[in-house]
Amino acid sequence: MSTEHIDLKEIHDSLIQIAYRAGEIITTALPSTGSTGSKKNSADLVTEYDRAVETMISTVLAERYPDYNFHGEETYDPANLLTDAPTFVVDPIDGTVNFVHGFPYACVSLGFAVNRVPVVGVVYNPFNKTLYSAIRGQGAYLNQSTKLPLNRENLEPLHGLENALIGIEWGSERTGANWEIKVRTFEKLGQTKDKGGAMVRSMRSMGSAAMNLCAVAAGHLDLYWEGGCWAWDVCAGWIILTEAGGMIVDGNPGNWKASVDGRKYLAVRASPGQFKY
Repeated sequence: MSTEHIDLKEIHDSLIQIAYRAGEIITTALPSTGSTGSKKNSADLVTEYDRAVETMISTVLAERYPDYNFHGEETYDPANLLTDAPTFVVDPIDGTVNFVHGFPYACVSLGFAVNRVPVVGVVYNPFNKTLYSAIRGQGAYLNQSTKLPLNRENLEPLHGLENALIGIEWGSERTGANWEIKVRTFEKLGQTKDKGGAMVRSMRSMGSAAMNLCAVAAGHLDLYWEGGCWAWDVCAGWIILTEAGGMIVDGNPGNWKASVDGRKYLAVRASPGQFKY
C-alpha cells in the first residue's frame, strides 16, 4: 500500500500529543521492584503502568484512525503478526526495568509502518522531557526544532570499531544459542586486538532499544547491535535514525537487508554528507 493518501504529518502530530499524555502517566507512577509481574523471568518485567499506557494509546488511536491496525507489546498475539497494512507499532514503556528501578532511561515508543516499513516515529523520554521524532522524507528532530544528527557540521567519519562507542543490550533471554552468541560477541568487541578482538573504545548497555536508536541518530552512539528485541522496540527509532542519515542492516553477517520485525539489527550513525535534511 502506498502512503500517498495518508497524512503522515497529521499522524506525527497526533503521536506527539499521545506521547505527552503517556509521559504524564509514566512520571506520576509509583512502581516498585516488589509489585511488578514478569512475562518469562525476572529480567522481563511488566507493570500495571505498561498496560495502562498501552490501553490509553490504543483507545485514542482506534478512535482517531479506525481503519489502521495496532501492534503493541502488551497486547501482542503471536497469531496476529505484523502485516503490510498501515499499522501503529507501539511500546508503551520501553525500558521497564529502568522504570521500575527509577533509572531515568525509559520512554514511550510510537511508530507507524506501511508495508512493514517505518514511516513515522516518535520516542519520548518523559523523565528528561526529550522528544525525538521523524517523518519519512522530512528529516529527524530533537524536541521538534533541532535537526539530527547533532553537531552535524563537525561530524567525523567512523573509521573503525577501535574508535567506536557501541550500544549493546543483555536482553531477557539468558540461556540458549542467542545468549551464547551475545556473550561471545561482547567479548570480541572488548578484547584487545592481539587476542583477536576489536578493542572498541567502550560499550554501553542502557536498557532501552528505542532510546539507543535515538542515541545513534543523535550521534551519541556510533553503533548499536541488537539481537532479540521486537518490532515495537525499534519501529519508531528506525525511522528517526534513517531520517538522521544513519542506517539499519541485519544484525547477522552476510544479510544487509533488515526487516522491522526481523529481531536482529545493526544501527550505524550518519557520516558526513549522509544526511539530506
